[in-house]
Amino acid sequence: MSQDGASQFQEVIRQELELSVKKELEKILTTAPSHEFEHTKKDLDGFRKLFHRFLQEKGPSVDWGKIQRPPEDSIQPYEKIKARGLPDNISSVLNKLVVVKLNGGLGTSMGCKGPKSLIGVRNENTFLDLTVQQIEHLNKTYNTDVPLVLMNSFNTDEDTKKILQKYNHCRVKIYTFNQSRYPRINKESLLPVAKDVSYSGENTEAWYPPGHGDIYASFYNSGLLDTLIGEGKEYIFVSNIDNLGATVDLYILNHLMNPPNGKPCEFVMEVTNKTRADVKGGTLTQYEGKLRLVEIAQVPKAHVDEFKSVSKFKIFNTNNLWISLAAVKRLQEQNAIDMEIIVNPKTLDGGLNVIQLETAVGAAIKSFENSLGINVPRSRFLPVKTTSDLLLVMSNLYSLNAGSLTMSEKREFPTVPLVKLGSSFTKVQDYLRRFESIPDMLELDHLTVSGDVTFGKNVSLKVC
Repeated sequence: MSQDGASQFQEVIRQELELSVKKELEKILTTAPSHEFEHTKKDLDGFRKLFHRFLQEKGPSVDWGKIQRPPEDSIQPYEKIKARGLPDNISSVLNKLVVVKLNGGLGTSMGCKGPKSLIGVRNENTFLDLTVQQIEHLNKTYNTDVPLVLMNSFNTDEDTKKILQKYNHCRVKIYTFNQSRYPRINKESLLPVAKDVSYSGENTEAWYPPGHGDIYASFYNSGLLDTLIGEGKEYIFVSNIDNLGATVDLYILNHLMNPPNGKPCEFVMEVTNKTRADVKGGTLTQYEGKLRLVEIAQVPKAHVDEFKSVSKFKIFNTNNLWISLAAVKRLQEQNAIDMEIIVNPKTLDGGLNVIQLETAVGAAIKSFENSLGINVPRSRFLPVKTTSDLLLVMSNLYSLNAGSLTMSEKREFPTVPLVKLGSSFTKVQDYLRRFESIPDMLELDHLTVSGDVTFGKNVSLKVC
C-alpha cells in the first residue's frame, strides 16, 4: 500500500472509531437523571474533544531539537522580586486575589480513605485546616477578603462539603466546584468502559477526574470564574493542597499587580532548583519562542538522561501558579488553551487494562501572554506525598504559625534531611503506631528505615 493509501486508511479507521465513541457517549448520556443532564453533557463533550485530539496526535509531542534553555529574563530570581518591596496599598492588592487549592485526590496511597486534604499532618490539623488558617490570618492581618476555592473531584466532593461546615465562623469565604468526570477507555477497543452515568457498583472504576489541567474548563463552566471577576478579583494562586509550602506570597502578588515594565503578566510558574530527588520533575524550556513546560513523559527515550541532568535543566515546576482570571476567561471562550495529553494506563481490579486521558494545569503556560517563571526558595515546595514526608513536617524541623510551616531557626543548615521509611510505614495508621513520639530531627542529615522497626519516646536522630 502506498504512503498516501496507508494514511487514508488510518484516517477512515480514526473516523469510524470517533463515531463509535460518539454513539457510546450518547447512550451513556441518555441514562443521566434530568437534574444532572446538562452537567453530564458538558463533561462528555469535553471528553470527546480530548479523545479527538488523542487520535489526531502522532509521535512525541516534543521535538527535542527545538528545546532551548529559557532566556535569562524569562525566569526571575525570587530575590529580585522581593527586593522591590511592598507598596502601602498591599491590602487593596490582596483583595484582587483568590486562592485555589487542587483538592481532587484521595489519601489511598497513604492507606487512608476519603480526601487526602482531610489527613492530619500537624497537631491534629489537616491540610485543609492549615489552608483555612493561613488565609484567615491574611484576612485578619490586612483587613481583606481573600476567598478560598477548592477544586474537588467526584471522589472528594461529598466528604469535603460535609467538613466545610466547621469553618462557618472563620473569616474566609469558601467556594467549591467540581472538576470533570470522564470515562476510562478500554486499552484495546478504545471505547468507554462505562455503560451508564452511575459510579457505583460495576461502574465504580469506570470514571476518573482528568488531571488538574481540567481546572480551566471546569472553573469556567461552574460560573464561579465570572462571579469572582464580577467581584473585582484579578488573579488566582493555584497549588496542590498537599504542598504545605504553597502559601500566599505578597512579593510575587505585587510583581503581578504592579509589573515593573508595565506589561501585565498573565501566568507565573514558581520553579525551584533541582536536587537528585527531583530529576523527574517537569522543567521550563524555551520552545518555538514561548515558555513551555516539558514533562518526563514527553521526552523521547534517547534523551531521558539528558532531561534528568541537573547541570542542563536546573529547575523544576513546583505547581504553584499565579494566573490572570481575565486571561482564563478569554482563552477559554476562544478555545485556545493548549495542553499536551498525558496518556495514563491503569489496570482495574478485575484485570481490565484501561487508559485515562489527562492534562496538567502548568502545561497551559504557552497559551498565556507574557508568562514568567520565578525561581523561588525550596521552602515553597514542601509536598506531603508519603509518610516519609509526613515525618518531616510533624517533627521539630518545622515550627507552625498561623497555618504556615517554617524551618526551625535551631537547625544549623537550611536543607531538609533525606528520609526513606520502609514498607512497614506506608499507611498512616501503621506509621503512627510505630512512633511513640516524633523524634528530635534538628541535626539529622539522612535516615533510611527498613524492616520491622518501632521508635520509643524521646528519641533523637542526628549525624554521628
